[in-house]
Amino acid sequence: MAKKGSAKRGAGATANGAGVAAVDRALAILAAFRPGDESLSLATLADRTGLYKSTILRLVASLERARYARRLDDGRYGIGPEPLRLAQVYQDSFRIRDAVMPVLRALADDFGETASLYVREGGMRVCLHRVEPTRQVRVALREGERLPLDRGAAGKVLLAFSGDPAKRFDEVRSQRYAASFGERDPEIAAIAAPVFGADGKLEGALNLSGPRERLRPERIEAIRPQLLVAAARLTHELGGSPTAYGASITARAFRR
Repeated sequence: MAKKGSAKRGAGATANGAGVAAVDRALAILAAFRPGDESLSLATLADRTGLYKSTILRLVASLERARYARRLDDGRYGIGPEPLRLAQVYQDSFRIRDAVMPVLRALADDFGETASLYVREGGMRVCLHRVEPTRQVRVALREGERLPLDRGAAGKVLLAFSGDPAKRFDEVRSQRYAASFGERDPEIAAIAAPVFGADGKLEGALNLSGPRERLRPERIEAIRPQLLVAAARLTHELGGSPTAYGASITARAFRR
């Protein structure tokens, strides 16, 4: 079934007159897979993409040859191995993993919560790197996971420092951090701070998240100074100015 308000589209149709239609359709098939989808039927792919089944079959054949998709024994379709290789290339291209991972490990060890670095991709935030604590009850995240940009501490930070002038982010910009309590998931709380690179460019949001029963407002406030110190140090490693966090945080970040 086509999406409401739209008609089924064939491989040759274009949505906006730009780009290559067949490529757009093939990417739409890959984008139809959501977290938790191990496989999808042809009917589900047609419903989610608004494409004819015959069009999907032709495009999936090309995707299979390039290892972006695979046809399972039961006739359903899954993601192939090629996106995993590209994900590694994507991570390596940032060239910040070596600087980020020690910071995340230290935060996870110190506070026993999940530490992660998010980057913005359009209207979503993506978990670029993460370290989970050893404790049993924790927030489980996967590198590459895409989450809403308009909910959660990391999303607020990414919006506040990537060009959104909304007044609701003035406090985040002035304090250099954001907290959230049950915004994306009612059981999760988080605190995040911006990380900058050369010329003040926002590189991402350093985030610590855990169950709300552990990350109560008073504990968030206790974590805040150390998270800002970690963000200042990481900013320095990436060629940015740690003075963006204020004199006291800068002094703590580089105290010998």
